[in-house]
Amino acid sequence: MICGNASFCVYMAPVVVRIRRRRWRFMSYGLFCQVKKMILAKQYRCIHSSSCQCTKGHFTEDVIFLVFYHLNWNPKLIATLSCACKWFDDFAKRVLWKEFCRTRAPKMMLDLQSSGSHSVDGNWRALGKLLIYCAGSKKGGLFTNIHIPGHFVYQTRFSRTSGRSFLLPQCRTDVLYVSDPCEHLDQGEEGDIGFFRGVFKSFSASKVKKMLIKKSAKFHPTEVCPYCKAKLWNMLQANMIPQSASCRLGSYEDCVEYYVCLNGHMLGFCTLLPLSDSE
Repeated sequence: MICGNASFCVYMAPVVVRIRRRRWRFMSYGLFCQVKKMILAKQYRCIHSSSCQCTKGHFTEDVIFLVFYHLNWNPKLIATLSCACKWFDDFAKRVLWKEFCRTRAPKMMLDLQSSGSHSVDGNWRALGKLLIYCAGSKKGGLFTNIHIPGHFVYQTRFSRTSGRSFLLPQCRTDVLYVSDPCEHLDQGEEGDIGFFRGVFKSFSASKVKKMLIKKSAKFHPTEVCPYCKAKLWNMLQANMIPQSASCRLGSYEDCVEYYVCLNGHMLGFCTLLPLSDSE
């Protein structure tokens, strides 16, 4: 609509902005209340038809997108929304987790997608979890004698430069992002433990995967990737851990072990060297 009174338009503009902001706050609060009520057992067979209980009064995809944008892609709320039914779960995996990853690690996501793929190996939800979750270890699991529960981490730095230290010389054209170790100090006889995680770019075409296949490396018999549930290769058993990995981690040479899954997610642990008082 065109207004003939320019000064009136200028006067009313801040009022319109305030009204729109209040409207979005109201809608955000409304969806937040709905999400809090959606702590349900996931209904995988739900096709989101008109008779589905979870359709009552919910917003469209565009509105949900804008609300989560204003919520800064809160991962706890995304996870809660995913529990409502398969439709919400698919929407979260397809859109919300993707935006979460792009917001938390924009340069890393641009690089992971620069090969022309519009998705990442595994899926966006798995990558989102890898960014913010230290998987820890349970007794009898991947790292046999260690029991440290998994937990969320507030902030983690992933480095492509660090990733090169975890690759054999003949595989260093591959791209691997690795986190700084999540430190768990004073673990009794085990000493100071560090857990680290990472992700390969285009793992299906990587030299590391080709070498694992050529070596006929075996999968772990029982454990799977905590991020995407895919099978895991033990890089220590495959004799594919270079000495530079312990140097990068600041750990003992013979106390580094890590696994890589079929989707290129990496998780490992190390025993950290003690720091002197000056350090």
